[in-house]
Amino acid sequence: MLLTIALTFFATALVGVPIAFALGLASLAAVLVSSDLPLRMIPERMAAAVDSFPLLAIPLFMLAGELMERAGILARLVEFARSLVGHIRGGLAHVCVVSEMILSGVTGTAVGDAAALASVFLGPMKREFDEEFGAAVVAAAANIGPIIPPSAAMIVYAIMAGSSVSIAGLFLAGLVPGVLIGAGMMTLAWAMARRRGYPVTGRRPRAGAVARATGRALPVLLMPVVVIGGMVGGVFTATEAAAVAVVYALVVGFLVTRELRPRDLGPALVRSAITTSIVVALIALASSVTFLLTVAQVPTAVAEWLRSVTTSPTVFLTLVMLFLLVVGMFLESNAAYIMLVPILHPIALAYGIDPLHFGFVFVLNLVVGMLTPPVGVVLFVVASLSGLTLERLVRGVWPFVLLQLAVLALCVYAPGLYLWVPRLFGY
Repeated sequence: MLLTIALTFFATALVGVPIAFALGLASLAAVLVSSDLPLRMIPERMAAAVDSFPLLAIPLFMLAGELMERAGILARLVEFARSLVGHIRGGLAHVCVVSEMILSGVTGTAVGDAAALASVFLGPMKREFDEEFGAAVVAAAANIGPIIPPSAAMIVYAIMAGSSVSIAGLFLAGLVPGVLIGAGMMTLAWAMARRRGYPVTGRRPRAGAVARATGRALPVLLMPVVVIGGMVGGVFTATEAAAVAVVYALVVGFLVTRELRPRDLGPALVRSAITTSIVVALIALASSVTFLLTVAQVPTAVAEWLRSVTTSPTVFLTLVMLFLLVVGMFLESNAAYIMLVPILHPIALAYGIDPLHFGFVFVLNLVVGMLTPPVGVVLFVVASLSGLTLERLVRGVWPFVLLQLAVLALCVYAPGLYLWVPRLFGY
């Protein structure tokens, strides 16, 4: 059975079949060729996999992000960020990073944030810096999107891991690493700007200008507080928090910024539905493969092999992280969550590893993979919008990738650095 699944999956994926359908065809082939299970098992597992209340949080958070982007919030965020850090050498790079750190609290995705940041910053950065540096900053900053809560990636992980992982706990675990990556990027951008002789273009703002920019951005700044605070305080679940985020976005767009129009609702719904359908299709079609692997006792075999290699939780974590770095180079992150979490998460629990710790470093590892070729989806988005070749963009982005890998290493080997936040709230 395992051989049939592997051969069918890789054969169909190599000829260009989308990953979701390659997984579905692999499970179909395994049932037809090497299993006594009835064929109806596949649609039954697909329906059961997507019949999930927490899964509703994904389209709702995506819709909230789409609405906030159409509500003119990015311009206010840029104005606010410029008032804080625009006067530092390499100012536009700092403004981009700070804007994304705030935008991450609204959208929770890297690809959408990459497109939004590129539309605002690529042109000005091209005039102020060189093309590679500006595009690299945009791509690396967009990668903060799935780290600072809310995060669609963390929701998918929690759904695939089951009840042992809290979505709210994962959200809180991302706060400190997200800030570390943002601060590290700003430090690195400042050092690179100084070494390359980029000019200081902004002026230190007066207190009145900062106050005005803060007031204009305040409705956006409060959204993560309302959404995440409500989840942590037990007022509502992750799915209910996503619904609150949609209502909040509508209120801000129609009544505060007044840039959201009824005609914007249709495109926002369509885009969020398209993005959600990709994730849901992956979950549904991969569920039958996961079930077949469980029937074939693959997780048990992998766990026994790993225990024969090492009994150390630290060594196990190191092996998994190295494996995920390679996986992230070749496999789309959602597919990796759906295929690997059901196998590796129970093994991590057997090693006595904290489920929040393992879950967060798993997510962070695959998020870094979105910046690594040959299948770095954020790289493809920014390269297409900037006009740069993928090779030139990779050459510019590698220092920021090393920074994110350094933060990943800190999180793997010093979990107390960031787990104190979810622990503070009882997770």
